Amino acid sequence: MTSLDPVTFSILTGRLEQIADEMDATLYRSAFNPIIAEARDACHGLYHAETGATLVQGAKGLPIFVGAMAFAVKAVIDKVAAQGGLEEGDTFIFNDPYAGGTHLNDFRLVRPLMRHGRIFAWLASVGHWLDIGGNVPGGYNPRATESFQEGVLIPPVKLFRKGVLQQDVVDILQANTRLPRSNWGDLNGQLNALDLGERRFHALIDEYGDAVVTAALTAASARAEALMRQEIAALPDGSYSFEDYLDNDGIVDGKLTIALDLTIAGDRMILDFSKSSPPCKGPVNIARSTAVACCYVALKHMFTGVPANAGVLNPIDFVIPDTTFLGVSAPRPVAGYTETILRMIGVVFGTLAKADPKRATAAPFGTINALSIAGHRANGERWVMFSFFGGGLGGNPQSDGLNHANNPISTATIPPAEVMEASYPVMFTQWALRPDSAGAGEHRGGLGAIYEIEVLSAGGADVALLGERGRFAPFGVNGGGPGALNRFQWQADEGWREPPMASKITGVTLKQGQRLRLETPGGGGWGDPAKRSPEAVSRDAVQGFISKGAGA
Repeated sequence: MTSLDPVTFSILTGRLEQIADEMDATLYRSAFNPIIAEARDACHGLYHAETGATLVQGAKGLPIFVGAMAFAVKAVIDKVAAQGGLEEGDTFIFNDPYAGGTHLNDFRLVRPLMRHGRIFAWLASVGHWLDIGGNVPGGYNPRATESFQEGVLIPPVKLFRKGVLQQDVVDILQANTRLPRSNWGDLNGQLNALDLGERRFHALIDEYGDAVVTAALTAASARAEALMRQEIAALPDGSYSFEDYLDNDGIVDGKLTIALDLTIAGDRMILDFSKSSPPCKGPVNIARSTAVACCYVALKHMFTGVPANAGVLNPIDFVIPDTTFLGVSAPRPVAGYTETILRMIGVVFGTLAKADPKRATAAPFGTINALSIAGHRANGERWVMFSFFGGGLGGNPQSDGLNHANNPISTATIPPAEVMEASYPVMFTQWALRPDSAGAGEHRGGLGAIYEIEVLSAGGADVALLGERGRFAPFGVNGGGPGALNRFQWQADEGWREPPMASKITGVTLKQGQRLRLETPGGGGWGDPAKRSPEAVSRDAVQGFISKGAGA
């Protein structure tokens, strides 16, 4: 095996990551829909030729895709092994959430990086397309009972054969969306990112040689594994348990439990979710690949110095039975996967807080509040506004939680009001921090936000929300208090109304001039509120973060 000196290893690691970063930037700058272009709901990377394991990912790509994309690439590898026929210039496309996907909106493109007639590695791109059919514009159908109601499912198929575009596949994709122009633009952005990545990787390998680059990739994975083992070994051995809840599944109005039994033994860790609720009727189920990926994200937040590749997962065993709603198969609905993985991340935080209270982080606000507003323009053209929204992060040993931040599943940004207003016939009449929404503590949680949106379209608009935390508030740790609950309202002729199931609703129609209002949760607090400094309490009051007499 080729050995590397530390300088060459460092240079190659940086060069490889830079290529993935450049692929990310290519898509962000060319995508048609704001969820990719502004919110950066996408990811690119390089994956192992035989296992599909993540070798390189860009710093700007969504961390949730690190684990999930490995399963997706493996799905392509398995298909090629079973059916053969792989040739240079082939590119696969699919969005199957049960084969390494997340939900139907996330389209994956996978392409072999060929060297001397053999697969050196795989290149992959994933991006959130704005609409892929289904009962609800934007795909987040809170009333779905099977995936067929969430959109079109495409298994791994060849979009390109020997470099030739298969127009029939494009025609099928275009026929199954309300927004064919938007999806076509996003698809071409992803293809351009793959083309650029292929050129850059070939140039790097030509410069250093196949053996040297392979050695660097192997060493990077081994280093990530070693660092993760070191982090686990620093935790006290033992078993620790924690659980939290989803409001409901959108169909049955009863809580769903996510329960974790965490075992630490030396430099290995077992994450056992066997006690979680069974598969549910509504769209908050997730596939095993998604569950593994979100556990990686949670651990990466706790162990920030560990690199972003598949080596970090080697010391970890996952127990995620298919008897739970965290390991389902088709056709269980999965559109609301974001809500479930956020609760899983919070549960990992809560469990590790018991193992090492000094490093504990309180729960973040824990919902993306997937909001769809859709209608027709004056010329008859469809418009679909989909967005997610911010809230407060949890307090931690060093500081208060961030105000109006994004959730810890990603490095995505919240789409700006100016971009949304320029793209759709809506107006934000309020976008502000939400007073008294943070969990109290020595280090309080971050504040949630208030968003109020007015429909400007003469034909009105249909509204759907798939959110969470309407009944179970973000928890505090080490004596900290909970954040505020999520709240959604909309104007009707008879006045303001709220969802019967707290955080999920579809079938709402707003007339021109009517508004909806979303008040997002704050983060949980860290530590005893009585220990918060009087100066910090006074500062919060002066800035309007807390009402007079709220205390902390």
